[in-house]
Amino acid sequence: ACMEGNTMAKAFASAADLDEKKETFAKLADGVYAFTAEGDPNTGVIIGDHGVMVIDARATPVLARELMDQIATVTDKPVTHVMLTHYHAVRVMGASGYNANHIIASKDTLDLIEERGEQDFKSEVDRFPRLFRSVESVPGLTWPDVVVDGTLTMRFGGRDLVIKQVGRGHTKGDTIVWLPEDRILFAGDLVEEGATPYCGDAYLNDWPQTLNNLLALNPEQMVPGRGEAMRIEHECIRAIEGTRSFVTDMMSSVRMGFAAGKSLNDVYVDTHRVLKPKYGDWVIFEHCLPFNISRAFDEASGIVDPRIWTAERDNDMWHSLQDALKELDDD
Repeated sequence: ACMEGNTMAKAFASAADLDEKKETFAKLADGVYAFTAEGDPNTGVIIGDHGVMVIDARATPVLARELMDQIATVTDKPVTHVMLTHYHAVRVMGASGYNANHIIASKDTLDLIEERGEQDFKSEVDRFPRLFRSVESVPGLTWPDVVVDGTLTMRFGGRDLVIKQVGRGHTKGDTIVWLPEDRILFAGDLVEEGATPYCGDAYLNDWPQTLNNLLALNPEQMVPGRGEAMRIEHECIRAIEGTRSFVTDMMSSVRMGFAAGKSLNDVYVDTHRVLKPKYGDWVIFEHCLPFNISRAFDEASGIVDPRIWTAERDNDMWHSLQDALKELDDD
């Protein structure tokens, strides 16, 4: 069977993905919920004494209001806290829709919003048009007013709630929410389930150790950045280890190609071939891989911090790498 895309050019990133996803609002514990949508970005919900914390804001205020409708089925308390696991637009641009008292993020996430939030917003709208429908409802960048440097522990709804950075991975600002008494982990995009990790802004050398730090928490339930919530311990372990093996397999293939003096295009073709049998059926595989391997190639070549993606850089890079793959298929 010929690979997809031989007869026609592939649509950029997720531009062609317009199907609505089935949404699930699942109760993990008293007052703790996971909002998932078949591989679209997930959101966590924790009900406190006086208000609700939302973990990751969704892409637009219109999507935020859809989540508010779900929250209203379980509590009449207002959303008072929005916690951002990292700076990506699909996670933060809906924040204004909750009218929360506080928006919480790590200092590293704030730095990234200042440095590249504007470019990231523009590039992500082009990558994910479906997630950014009603994009005109976004009033501008989302700015945290509670900035966490390391760890913040609070009592929320009669339980300890820990907001902390456990290492760099998906971005340098990745921040988890951990409920130690319930052993529930909100991992953000450090962990994916049945979805391809996006590594365009990643620290790939650090990411595996950061995942080991998550394993050391021994979570019994987990909400990954994408994919369904894990309801038992061995599922949590499998998802964390699955993400770790993707990152490790990709980085070792890219390092090998770079060490052999190969071009980015050749390394892309080789690594795509290595990863596809094992991970090709994960959501957004073809979308992510050009960004992922570009970043891995940069990191292998000693570029420590991810370069800023712009809508123009996105398109040039993505099409050039997809063309390299297509030429191979056509031979």
